[in-house]
Amino acid sequence: MKDGVNGVALGVFIFFFLAVTVMGFLAARWRRADDEHSLDEWGLGGRSFGTWVTWFLLGGDLYTAYTFVAVPAAIYAAGAAGFFAVPYTILVYPLIFTFLPRLWSVSHKHGYVTTSDFVRGRFGSKGLSLAVAVTGILATMPYIALQLVGIQAVLDVMGVGGGENTNWFVKDLPLLIAFGVLAAYTYSSGLRAPALIAFVKDTLIYIVIAVAIIYIPIKLGGFDEIFKAASDKYTAAGAGGLVPAQAGQWTYATLALGSALALFMYPHSITATLSSRSREVIRRNTTILPLYSLMLGLLALLGFMAIAAGVKVTNGQLAIPQLFENMFPDWFAGVAFAAIGIGALVPAAIMSIAAANLFTRNIYKDFIKPDATPQQESRVAKLVSLLVKVGALVFVLTMDKTVAINFQLLGGIWILQTFPALVGGLFTRWFHRWALLGGWAVGMLYGTFAAYGVASPTQKHFGGSSKEIPGIGEIGYIGLTAFVLNVVVSVVLTFALRAFNAPDGVDETSPEDYTADAGDPGVEAELPPATAGSTH
Repeated sequence: MKDGVNGVALGVFIFFFLAVTVMGFLAARWRRADDEHSLDEWGLGGRSFGTWVTWFLLGGDLYTAYTFVAVPAAIYAAGAAGFFAVPYTILVYPLIFTFLPRLWSVSHKHGYVTTSDFVRGRFGSKGLSLAVAVTGILATMPYIALQLVGIQAVLDVMGVGGGENTNWFVKDLPLLIAFGVLAAYTYSSGLRAPALIAFVKDTLIYIVIAVAIIYIPIKLGGFDEIFKAASDKYTAAGAGGLVPAQAGQWTYATLALGSALALFMYPHSITATLSSRSREVIRRNTTILPLYSLMLGLLALLGFMAIAAGVKVTNGQLAIPQLFENMFPDWFAGVAFAAIGIGALVPAAIMSIAAANLFTRNIYKDFIKPDATPQQESRVAKLVSLLVKVGALVFVLTMDKTVAINFQLLGGIWILQTFPALVGGLFTRWFHRWALLGGWAVGMLYGTFAAYGVASPTQKHFGGSSKEIPGIGEIGYIGLTAFVLNVVVSVVLTFALRAFNAPDGVDETSPEDYTADAGDPGVEAELPPATAGSTH
């Protein structure tokens, strides 16, 4: 690590940061609607985004700064097992092709803003809707915190904030400034801000990856040398070389499958999806989003490059920022750091908006103020988005970073338990609302207690997300095991409740709602007035 502050890299970083800040505030004027004071406008961008805006928005949403830092860091520390993120992002797109267009159609027809809105409308259950909303908020909070961890990793490598003995305020001041700017333009511009900034973020990331995958191997003597250095390190560490041991194959496969099932259960993924202007936009995006998986595979190779370059860090999250500083000229290191920093701002903004949408629609309006006007909904959502970001900032500043990572892993286990209610509800009304609630509760309890019992060399509890699968004896992803239990309980309870003729909720949807598109007769007529005017 270079001594002191890398002034050139910091200057380039600040330039791009200021540029996206200006874009964030100007986004409030972009595609401005006649009625700006509604949750549809602030929280979903007026449901007006086309194919390319949605593609950049979803890419900026799903491939975060933490992805940029953590995936190659996992390769750096654990070898090829860290590549699980690549197959899971390949598996996810055929999966979402089957259900996202249906979710968009029914949400557009009825003016749903969140997945909990749909669950409430489909099953006639505010309790099940509340369970989905609370799970979404809990799973999103540590995810936002990890975006701030990504920014902090870049600042640390650039030497900003001083050493460990520096006054805490001085050390964390750059992060506080970045947080303040993020909070301000998200409050004023809503989802339009990250949608506009995502163009810059993704462009920078593609440039950095393209340069890194060519330039760094040339400096290191080619990929043969890179893979040899990595293999030597893993063999010396007893990890069995580049290929994971056979004992880890169940873990790898179940983690990839479980992560694929969970990815589009996160509220921020759905928020970006529902901002699209038509069903066809969603279908097109599921076919072109795999381009990001190609980028992710190349990004993961940076972990091997960090080993070959002799990068030594005590915190694995610093490995890739340190690789960039060591290998790139200072000015291009600044570009790479800006890509990571901006890559944190975009998803953090979308995540805070998604959490705010859930609280406003499914807690505030459903249980606190049922007669809330669109203006009141918008005002509450803006305030909650600030509180969510403050909570994430406090989380990062007061707790060890591994705690944030562990809670994010736990969040993945939790969010997967909403799959039966959401995806199951999109295709069938057979499940009973109380059965889905019971299955959700069993999945949440099992997943939480199983994760609590996982130890690591540095932690007694929540040390990982894999444990022995009951009845099989192999080590697998806890979230997928909990999901299977969830489904089994939901099926069994549905049979029992229907046998006893337990009262079912009212389904406010109809079969044709799930294939409706913008402009179809009757679609706009069923939307609330503020929503119907914002879709054109």
